[in-house]
Amino acid sequence: MTESNMSFLGRFSLAVGTFFAVLGDREFAGQVRRLRDGAAVPGPVTPPQPAAAPTIKETSPEAALQLLGLLQRGARFVDFVEEDIAGYSDADIGAAARLVHEGCRTTLREHFTIRPVRQEPEGSRVTLADGFDATAIRLTGNVVGKPPFNGTISHRGWRVEDVRLPMLTKTHDATVIAQAEVEL
Repeated sequence: MTESNMSFLGRFSLAVGTFFAVLGDREFAGQVRRLRDGAAVPGPVTPPQPAAAPTIKETSPEAALQLLGLLQRGARFVDFVEEDIAGYSDADIGAAARLVHEGCRTTLREHFTIRPVRQEPEGSRVTLADGFDATAIRLTGNVVGKPPFNGTISHRGWRVEDVRLPMLTKTHDATVIAQAEVEL
């Protein structure tokens, strides 16, 4: 499968990773907001220098664990992924996938406002001028030369505009994404 023809789960994984990049990097999130609001994002004043090695920072896993817990509660996402589906028919898997899909969609819409990065429909021809936001637009295919680039939108991308995660108590154990259930 090519990068421009990613599966739903591949796109979902990419969207979740991008979401956490916005959550984890205040400066990046600010640049995204300024770009979305139409303000010019300041470019380099000096000639480009060789790229410095990226700074690696430690992040807390609580937000990721909280999202996983919300997807489990609303869609039984972990149960679905952990289930051995080899013995089930395609129709049974499809029926289960519809339920998980609807629960995931409801959970995401309840806790996040997600909008496309590009408004044009997939398949539209676009021109990317010099200075386009490479953090929001990934070039694929035969990438040579310098902007402006002319291409076709193969995926519109996703951007998180608002996050509404529940507040957690200090004693909350985020690693427990679903409690064991004991029926009496």
